[in-house]
Amino acid sequence: MDIPDGWTTSDDGKAIEKSFRFKDFSEAFAFLTRVALHAEKADHHPEFTSAWNRLHFRLTTHDADGVTGRDTALAEVIDRLARPSGVQAAGGIGEA
Repeated sequence: MDIPDGWTTSDDGKAIEKSFRFKDFSEAFAFLTRVALHAEKADHHPEFTSAWNRLHFRLTTHDADGVTGRDTALAEVIDRLARPSGVQAAGGIGEA
């Protein structure tokens, strides 16, 4: 399965992941809220970690024990939501 540009396959191969960096906590939280509203409508909820101005998403379909089209579709939505905000892709939460 092809994954969207900028997303990586997790070490265990069961998810796709991407981190984003924002200007500050408020921008990160606002972006997460936009993602959450879409995820709720799609009934497909991402795993995420938040640390001040960074968000890390891990997308997987637990019922399938791996990545499905639902995950790649949500990744594409997350990327589309990030574009107008000028959000930057970033290293993982613990990375510089």
